[in-house]
Parts: sequence; C-alpha cells; structure tokens
Amino acid sequence: MIYCVEDERNIRELIVYTLETSGFEAKGFASGAEFFQDLALEKPELILLDIMLPGEDGLEILKKLKNSTNTKDIPVIMVTARGAEYDKVLGLDSGADDYIAKPFGMMEFVARVKALLRRSKKVPSNRRLGIGKLELDVNKHVVTVDGEETVLTLKEFQLLQYLLENVGIVLSRDQLLAHIWGYDFDGETRTVDVHIRTLRQKLGTCGELIETVRGVGYRIGEPR
Repeated sequence: MIYCVEDERNIRELIVYTLETSGFEAKGFASGAEFFQDLALEKPELILLDIMLPGEDGLEILKKLKNSTNTKDIPVIMVTARGAEYDKVLGLDSGADDYIAKPFGMMEFVARVKALLRRSKKVPSNRRLGIGKLELDVNKHVVTVDGEETVLTLKEFQLLQYLLENVGIVLSRDQLLAHIWGYDFDGETRTVDVHIRTLRQKLGTCGELIETVRGVGYRIGEPR
C-alpha cells in the first residue's frame, strides 16, 4: 500500500490512479489529519508527501514520522515545487529518502517509486561491517559508535554500508547516487552531499572517518 498526502484533488487522484494502473495499491489523503487517522490502522510501504499542505505542512509530518519508532523506517518521497532547492535540502535533512519536483511526468514518477521500493526491500546479509569504534550490523540494521546505538534513516544506513563495503576506495557522487537511489538523478549530486553531512553529524567522533576527496567523491579511511 502506498499513501499519497496531497491537498490538490486533481493531482492526488492522478497519482493514485497512476499507481493503481501500475500494479500498486494506493490511497490519497487531502491533509495530515486524514493521513494520521488511517496510519493508525495500516502501515504503508511508502509515503508520498506534499510539502505545501493545509494545517501541518509536509515537513512537520515528515519529522513526526521519523521520530516515531513505528514509522521511522517507512520510505518517504517529498513532493516539492520546481526550483525549491531549500525545501529539497530541508526534506532530505529531515529524513526523506527522495524528492520529486512538480510538475512531473508520470513515467518518471513511477520509476522513482519502484526504485525506492526496490532499495528499501533489499534483504540484508547476515554480517557486520566496521572500522575503529564504528560498527554496522547489516542483518539487525543497527549502527553503533563506541558501543552506543546511533539512529540513521534508511538512506543514511545504506550509504554508510556501501562506504564500509569499500573501505579505502573513493566512490564518486554518481556512483553513490546510482547504488543507493537506484537511478540517474541527472547530476543532482547535492543529494549525496546532504546525506553525507547528516551522516557525519550522527556518527559523532566517527564522522571524521568519512573523507571528502575534492572533485571526486567520498571514502571511508582508517582511523587517525
């Protein structure tokens, strides 16, 4: 089930119709209040969340979702106005997994939904990755820094896992976009930079393990 929170009726109905004709189950909601009422009864696979909503806006709803243990792992795609760079960055900083700008084509929209669902449903292997005081348990989906658990969003976890799987190797922004997000972002590498910044902050003293290689990308190196 995919939930779409969008106050513009025509857009909401088009999105739900497109998802249903693409083989998904979908429900539309005109406001955060309606959405949360239904969310108490059913947990969706993915949430499409418009930023401009009556009452609580999309960013406020997103923060509530990511602060709840019951909903923090549900993938979220933010729907923004075209060119609203600040909204995109703020949404990613707050834990959104992806964003799409209005107006958007339905084929691109469905491709992004499928890509995000594909990434979020990936079955992890039973193993641990780590370096220094940083440890990532792939199977349990847990990250610890010096023995203390650190809460990451799905994309932050996947990004850290990919870096740890390639210790010492420089990964370009395009490589990270293709591997983590699963499709071409048309060069919008700002997405990677935002996630790296928040990941470093959440890792505290281990954040410095993620090195910036100017003009290329990022890598995880040995503890200093």
